[in-house]
Amino acid sequence: MRTPLTELTGVRHPIVQTGMGWVAGPRLVSATANAGALGVLASATMTVDELRAAVREVRSRTDRPFGVNLRADAGDARERVRIIVDEGVRVASFALAPSRDLIAELKDAGVVVIPSVGARRHAEKVAGWGADAVLVQGGEGGGHTGEVATSVLLPQVVDAVDIPVIAAGGFHDGRGLVAALAHGAAGIAMGTRFLLTSDSTVPDAVKARYLAATVKDVTVTTAVDGLPHRMLRTDLVASLEHAGRVRSLARALRRAAGFRRISGLSWPAMIRDGLAMRHGKDLSWSQVLLAANTPMLLRASMVEGRTDLGIMAAGQVAGVIEDLPSCQELVDRIMAEAAQALRALPHPEE
Repeated sequence: MRTPLTELTGVRHPIVQTGMGWVAGPRLVSATANAGALGVLASATMTVDELRAAVREVRSRTDRPFGVNLRADAGDARERVRIIVDEGVRVASFALAPSRDLIAELKDAGVVVIPSVGARRHAEKVAGWGADAVLVQGGEGGGHTGEVATSVLLPQVVDAVDIPVIAAGGFHDGRGLVAALAHGAAGIAMGTRFLLTSDSTVPDAVKARYLAATVKDVTVTTAVDGLPHRMLRTDLVASLEHAGRVRSLARALRRAAGFRRISGLSWPAMIRDGLAMRHGKDLSWSQVLLAANTPMLLRASMVEGRTDLGIMAAGQVAGVIEDLPSCQELVDRIMAEAAQALRALPHPEE
């Protein structure tokens, strides 16, 4: 299936595996790439040296195109951009809109730039700055999310920009791919669906929690870092929602200290990152610290398997996913389902 997304990135299928922190490592990214989709390496939870090593490991596992996801507001963003350029990575994606200068630097080096957005005006902005495509996530998506459903937001963005649009939020099968294409998208992006594959390094106990979840077990809360965050509802989430300010601050400090040891960041750098994640919101200091060390809450689940101590970001599709295929099996199945859905569409009489 050829679309503007496959033409732009050089992948076989118009499917993107999103850059999920602690999840989208070399094994998952290379498996996705070898399946013919676009795997995206998550760099926000890596040091600069770890990112370079991870890129080289992906290179050793596949000769297919892949991408790296960056935080545009990170203090070392330009150093990470240099790694992408030096190592010949095909795609740079961004969780937040990169600056005009950063887009130009990447494009001048031949890197495809795909920012993620959650609103039409943000898509218009990055398109005006020269982005090659845009990934738009509706409210069904996991992690930090907005309030507008994909079915409403996607056509708005498609009509507003003249670059390829990738649809995210609520996709897990071939029918969803066909629906996105009908809205004018060039492909779909999926996080939770790729997390729940046999190639994902997420511990089995955590995957079991996802598979057992119903649609009603996926919630949106601001208790973690003050911003709307879609995740599985757990006892920890409930306790965060009911914790007082002092207790929240104490927890935030402990987790921030842990993340500082792992990341090598200084306290001022962590506070700076936390403030950057406020996005203009009026957050308490405990929320600023929680924003800075949210990666630790994710790491506890995604790496250590501690569902009692960590959070599990999840799209609403977690409630309808029931198996753990390999990336190859998943991509092949989605493309077969898409072909079947297209054949089943009624055709107007000639």
